[in-house]
Amino acid sequence: MSEKKKLKVKIYNKEYSLLVDNEDIASELAKYVDDVMEDTRKELPGQPTETLAIIAALNIAYDLFVERNNLREFSVQANDKIKKIKLLLSNQDSLSSPS
Repeated sequence: MSEKKKLKVKIYNKEYSLLVDNEDIASELAKYVDDVMEDTRKELPGQPTETLAIIAALNIAYDLFVERNNLREFSVQANDKIKKIKLLLSNQDSLSSPS
């Protein structure tokens, strides 16, 4: 079991101390959240921070939802292709095996 490391990140001009397993991933995630918060602020100027945080969270959840659906669709397509390849291989084997 790896030891957690302390990491300070800045999101929306506020510093947070985190305990993380992987500093690189945690830093990248914090930057992503900060970017989404900043983009949301630009789209909705003058909104309270809490509102911006909720809208940013919904945007991040939407991105996750889209990626999960893309992964499911990719998995279904990959499984279909694998089944077709197996069928073609089994047909080829039955054609080439002596009767």
